[in-house]
Amino acid sequence: MKIGLALSGGGIRGIAHAGVIKALEEHGIRPNIIGGTSAGGIIASLYALGYSPYYIYILFKRYAKDIVEINSSPIVSGITGFMLNKKIVISGLKTGENIEKTFDELAIRKRVRNIGDIKNIPLVIPTVDISDGREYIFTNNPINNDNKYISNISLGKAVRASSSFPGVFSPCNYKSHLFLDGGVLDNVPVKEVKKQGADKVIAVNFKADDVDENSNIMDIAMRTLDIMGNKISKDSLESSDYILTIKTDKTGLLDIEKLDSCYKFGYRQTCKEINEIRKIF
Repeated sequence: MKIGLALSGGGIRGIAHAGVIKALEEHGIRPNIIGGTSAGGIIASLYALGYSPYYIYILFKRYAKDIVEINSSPIVSGITGFMLNKKIVISGLKTGENIEKTFDELAIRKRVRNIGDIKNIPLVIPTVDISDGREYIFTNNPINNDNKYISNISLGKAVRASSSFPGVFSPCNYKSHLFLDGGVLDNVPVKEVKKQGADKVIAVNFKADDVDENSNIMDIAMRTLDIMGNKISKDSLESSDYILTIKTDKTGLLDIEKLDSCYKFGYRQTCKEINEIRKIF
């Protein structure tokens, strides 16, 4: 039986996915196919490269500050630029070049340049072209000759494209495409993982945090994004065989101070539900 794992986006909370995979492996469940959107794509790609779950956690901690070092002012000015600048030359946003450079380096360590060079397991990473409004899939295992599947692209560029969160990172240019975060259309790529031949798929997403009078603007933004992401992915989630929902205690999109706790949240929640997860196999 081929086991598939579909990982949702979620900013810094995405490190919880590494904790999930570690717990699964410790209990004898090893994914044969993996897919992820945005932060989920980061974890999925590192796993497909052959990095262990714990080492992925170490890498995430090592590079997180370089990738997400940004304050609220550029975000606000960047959003304004995004709305007004027809040429999509957006000042004030992170370019995402650090993400691309980092992942190209990590891929080269495994003798991989393009995503199509990955041989360990099938990998799928969704993105969205804001020019034509279509979803595209970066993968090492294209299906048929559908042009929505792209394999001749560096892994760094693929991860950068899927992680180009609106209002934080600029859109990612690739040939004639202008890519944004895959979560715009598919935050948990269950269906694409199934298309790769998975018999059973575990979907991992995040619980929308509650808001109250003490919540700040980022808390409210994260709550909104979680609701939107889970709504967009409703059909995908329903087509999975098990939904593992991780609560991360009001962790902001770029809240790097909570990396350790998010990793533990993913690990502990998986261990808590492991008997239920085993039943689907």
